[in-house]
Amino acid sequence: MLNAKVSQVNEIHPSAVIDQSADIGEDVAIGPYAVIGPNVVIGDGTRVSGHAVIERDTVIGRNCNVHSSAVVGGDPQDLKYAGEFTQLVIGDRTTIREFATLNRGTSARGRTEVGSDCLIMAYAHIAHDCVIGDHVIIANAVNMGGHVEIEEWAAVGGMTAIHQFVRIGAHAFVGGASRVPKDVPPFVRASGSPLKLYGLNSIGLQRRGFSDELRRDLKRVYRLFFQSALNITQAVEQARLEIVDLHPEVERFLAFIEASERGVTV
Repeated sequence: MLNAKVSQVNEIHPSAVIDQSADIGEDVAIGPYAVIGPNVVIGDGTRVSGHAVIERDTVIGRNCNVHSSAVVGGDPQDLKYAGEFTQLVIGDRTTIREFATLNRGTSARGRTEVGSDCLIMAYAHIAHDCVIGDHVIIANAVNMGGHVEIEEWAAVGGMTAIHQFVRIGAHAFVGGASRVPKDVPPFVRASGSPLKLYGLNSIGLQRRGFSDELRRDLKRVYRLFFQSALNITQAVEQARLEIVDLHPEVERFLAFIEASERGVTV
């Protein structure tokens, strides 16, 4: 690690390999045989376990945990990638478990992003140009294609495959071993192959402090879209007629569906 920018780092194992262009914060622990590649930035208090690899052009926030044998910041698995400069950016307090793989972006977007306070479990794969919001849980062996967007507080069960360009809305819950070819709206539960909706994520919303009134309004809108004969345009119009004072969350639900390009899971 000759000439690497290291600031009061503790617990760097002598077998770790650290590129001279890396920027390592304070109170960072790096375990045996870990590899820190070119232009990597690691925030204060982060722990990188033995045999983990942070390949290149990756920014990791403060107080994160990268567990053994995770590979972070690898080249995108995209034939269009031609070696251009791209990044992976990870927020604060995020945990990446064993054998997870997180790829950098391509020129299409320039970066892959993972938010703060996320849990990426073992063997999960976050592909190029994906955007993962804060407080997201990605369970074991979830595999996603490129350009997937998962909004804050969503959770995805283990062994789930997510098609490229799919969006999963905020506070949604996707059950394990599912196949996700279309968008999953915010605040709902979905599961299966083929994927189906199973109502609101009521328990999750209650745990996160959503009021009874808000959950009632979300349920009314859900029924208009998924338990009536209305098409999407009609359901949006009817929702705005029935609910005079729309909560921001209800507006977000409507806007998510209106913006869908791949279509919405039903």
